[in-house]
Amino acid sequence: MKPENLAGVQGSRTGPTTVGLDKKLKLSLEAQHGGAVVLRCQGRIIFGLEARALTEIVSEVLPSARRIVVDLAGVESVDSAGLGELVLLHMWAEAAGFALKFACPRKSVRQLLELTNLVSVFDAYGSVAEAVAAIYDEEVCSA
Repeated sequence: MKPENLAGVQGSRTGPTTVGLDKKLKLSLEAQHGGAVVLRCQGRIIFGLEARALTEIVSEVLPSARRIVVDLAGVESVDSAGLGELVLLHMWAEAAGFALKFACPRKSVRQLLELTNLVSVFDAYGSVAEAVAAIYDEEVCSA
C-alpha cells in the first residue's frame, strides 16, 4: 500500500492490505485511529525477500504515516539478517524523527531480543494498544 493511500484513511480503521511471500512472511497494514499504522507480521523474518519486504513496506509508509507499530505476534522466528533489518529500521526511524514501536513478540523472539540485548534498544510492548498509546504519550510529552 502506498503512503498516499493510507493518508486518506488516517483517523479511521481500515481493512488490512496484505503482501505475502511464498507463505514465509505475510505483512498487512492497518490504519489506526489518530493516524498510526500497524504492520502485522506473520511467518519468519529471515535473510532474503522476507527481511527486504519488511524494510520496503516500512520505508514506503513511515515517511507519510510518521508512526508505525510492528506487530510481531505472528512472527515464528527471526534470523541474524532479520535482526539486522529490525535494527536498521529502528535506527532509520529514530534518525528521521519517526515513531517506530514493536509489539507482541512471541516468547522465542523476545528471548532472542534479550539474548542480543536489543530489548534495551527497541521499544517493545506487550500489546499493540500499549505501543500505540506510548506513541501518543511521547508526542504529548514532546509538544
